[in-house]
Amino acid sequence: MKWLSLLFTLSCWLCHSQISHPKASPFSVVEQEVGLSKIRVEYSRPAVRGRHVFGPQKDGQKGLVPYGRIWRVGANESTKITAEANMEVMGNKLPKGVYALYAFPDEKEWQIVFHTNTGHWGDGRKNYNLDEDLFRITAIPQEIPYHQENFLMAFDNITHTSANLNLIWANTKVTIPFSVDTDAQMEAEIAKQIKENPTALTYYEAARYLQEQGKDFERALQYLEKALEIGGDTYYFHRVKSLVEAALGDYGAAIESAQISLKIASELEKDEFVRMNEKNIKKWKAKL
Repeated sequence: MKWLSLLFTLSCWLCHSQISHPKASPFSVVEQEVGLSKIRVEYSRPAVRGRHVFGPQKDGQKGLVPYGRIWRVGANESTKITAEANMEVMGNKLPKGVYALYAFPDEKEWQIVFHTNTGHWGDGRKNYNLDEDLFRITAIPQEIPYHQENFLMAFDNITHTSANLNLIWANTKVTIPFSVDTDAQMEAEIAKQIKENPTALTYYEAARYLQEQGKDFERALQYLEKALEIGGDTYYFHRVKSLVEAALGDYGAAIESAQISLKIASELEKDEFVRMNEKNIKKWKAKL
């Protein structure tokens, strides 16, 4: 009994005396909005520390990430990627959800894996099951003209409907392109808000989206007229109205709207809008 008591006391002491220490490959999270959707990546960031990273032995050093073998795309537990809406990756459907991200690097091309089993530690090794892959894509590694010390995952080339996720380490970069049907999401959101919350700003934001996307200018103009009817004159309502009218080829109306916007913006000392309206008025007068 004394031994049991001593072991219990020792185990409790050990549990409470553990020291938290900095990780060699610190955890990181990157989250990116793409239109109305978000992509979130959770991963750990190993460092080069003077070592050879990708491929076979070089200068007497074995590669940290050998070619042809599964890599967890980082360190420690498996990298997780969360799509908050249905997306596509190079023509493959990526349903809303959480996935483990793996890679099979090689000299000329990489296989990138979206895997449905997120419970593996690291790459899963013998427990990794091909049947649990959602899909694989082929990506071409690029050599970069600088050194990336810590493994980095970062989004770039972001639009309303797409973004690239770049995997960068040492002097190598691999890009994974994502796309999302933001237009369908926006049309549903516009219909919902006009039905449930038909304010001046609702109509204005709907019109501005259509104008920015370069589509359905007639409907955008109707929304703007409704916004002005409900909310009264504002320099930004008239500013977008002028852009829509110009897109419809009605330069006379566009100039009139821009002049109203300019006057209100000038009174409010919104110098940037004054300059933008003056520039457009000059441009549109030349088209009359």
